[in-house]
Amino acid sequence: MKNEECKMKNKMSRKLLSLSSACSPAGKTVYSSFFHSSLKVVLYFSFLLFTLSCCTPKKGAVVVEQPSVTVPSFNADSAYRYVAAQVAFGPRVTGSEAHKSCGDWLAAKLKGFGADVTEQTAELRAYNGDKLPMRNIIGSYNTGTNKRVILCSHWDSRPWADNDPDIANHRTPIDGANDGASGVGVLLEIARQLQQQQPTIGIDIIFFDAEDYGQHSDEYNDTDNSWCLGSQYWARHPHRADYLARFGVLLDMVGAPDARFCQERFSRRYAGSVVDKVWHTAHALGFGTYFPLTPGNYVTDDHLPLNEKARIPTADIIPYDEQHGFGIHWHTIDDNMDWISPATLHAVGQTLLHVIYNEK
Repeated sequence: MKNEECKMKNKMSRKLLSLSSACSPAGKTVYSSFFHSSLKVVLYFSFLLFTLSCCTPKKGAVVVEQPSVTVPSFNADSAYRYVAAQVAFGPRVTGSEAHKSCGDWLAAKLKGFGADVTEQTAELRAYNGDKLPMRNIIGSYNTGTNKRVILCSHWDSRPWADNDPDIANHRTPIDGANDGASGVGVLLEIARQLQQQQPTIGIDIIFFDAEDYGQHSDEYNDTDNSWCLGSQYWARHPHRADYLARFGVLLDMVGAPDARFCQERFSRRYAGSVVDKVWHTAHALGFGTYFPLTPGNYVTDDHLPLNEKARIPTADIIPYDEQHGFGIHWHTIDDNMDWISPATLHAVGQTLLHVIYNEK
């Protein structure tokens, strides 16, 4: 209606201009130069007023504005306590009593935070023939939508400190404060926030089991299939039939002080747009020192089955540098709470909150 009114007024203005020239016989000037110029000015401003009146919202008109997104504040102290609570169970080696107790606690925490909890159990075979009672734990939010994002981490800990400088510790299980518990601690705090304020999309928090039961370093051969058994199982048997997610983000070893999460290369290959989304969000929030825009290394981790088998583009937030690899505490008996920094947990957690709450 407004466009038709605008057209009519523009048409009337053009008619006025035509009449002004029609009033003078051909070849003769009826008006003085001054009067003719004044008439042009009057007609121009009349045309301008007509145009503005149809293009300017009228009084009482509804102007629709995009609502701003309120993103919760990540509580790093809360996440730190969730890391410490896992470590207090002892090494969470798949099949151990500490593993079972911690798994019960994780499932209860997700339920307490309002998640729809699903558990996957299966008996898997480790590379050395050990039978592993695998237990993947999934907490889902906003289950009514197909617009979903996966946030995941492994919750088991390494059975052996096979990277310890003291060879006597190479058969000793580790606490796995950073390698295992840190990612889960961040995701539990995110789950607590999701209960209070759910985003517009659906979120699936997945705690993968049996990630760290890979080959002992003293028994190394050229295969990576012994790692990430829980995520391999989930990629073949998702917790829901025909499950699909837009993308996923994996957290692994996200608690060490001054960690640098370079852009892992499998992530860039399979999920470049996800890497860009996460790393650019981190930089916008002032966490650029944790998330340098530089390539890392190729890492065998739980994101590989999601990318290659489940075909869900998934980025891995994992520290790595050429000098220290995954850190001097990695797969040693020193991977304890001394290596957990609330500041690093905050940088990762707040970045993820902004990613998921801004996803439409």
